[in-house]
Amino acid sequence: MSTETLTALIAFAFVTSVTPGPNNLMLLASGANFGVRHTLPHMLGVAIGFTVMVLLVGVGLVGLFEAVPMSYLVLKVLSVAYLLYLAWKIATASGLGEKSLAGKPITFLQAAAFQWVNPKAWSMALTAVTVYAGSRSFEAVALVALVFGIINLPSTGAWAVVGGQLKRFLTDPARLRVFNIVMALLLVASLYPVLFSR
Repeated sequence: MSTETLTALIAFAFVTSVTPGPNNLMLLASGANFGVRHTLPHMLGVAIGFTVMVLLVGVGLVGLFEAVPMSYLVLKVLSVAYLLYLAWKIATASGLGEKSLAGKPITFLQAAAFQWVNPKAWSMALTAVTVYAGSRSFEAVALVALVFGIINLPSTGAWAVVGGQLKRFLTDPARLRVFNIVMALLLVASLYPVLFSR
C-alpha cells in the first residue's frame, strides 16, 4: 500500500469512526448512564468487534453481497429493526441505577456482536475493503483492519468520555430522561443514510 493510500485510509478510518452513528450514540448514552469505567467493555467490544468484522468482510463476506445482492437487503431490514428496538430501550430508560438500557451497560460480546447488525459498520467495512484493500490479499485486508483497530478505540471512546462528563449534569432524573429521548431520536435519525442508500 502506497503512503498516499495509507494516509487516505487513516483519514477515512478517523472520520468514519469519530462521527455520529449507532456505536457512538450508544457509547455516549452509556457513558452518561453508567460512567466511563462501566462502559469500557462496550468500547473495547466496538473497537475489537469492528476490527474483526473488517477482516472477515475482506477475506470473503464482501463476495457474498456481490454474488447475492438480496442478502444486503435482508441485512438492512434486520439492522433497522434492531436499531429501532435499541432506540426504544434508550428512550424508555428512566434514570441512573434503574433498569435503563437493559439495567446495565452493554457487554464486550454484545458490543462486538452488534457490529454485525450496525448499518454504519457494514458501510464502513465494505467501503474500506473495496477502496483500500486493493487486490484483497490477506495482507492488504489485515492492514486495513489494523488501521481501523488502532483508530477506532480512541475515536469511539471519546464519545463515552463525553457521556461520562455529562453524567454530572444528568443527575436530575428529568434531565436524564430528556437526554435519553434525544439520544434515541438521534439513533433513529442515524438510520437515514441506510434507508435512502442503494
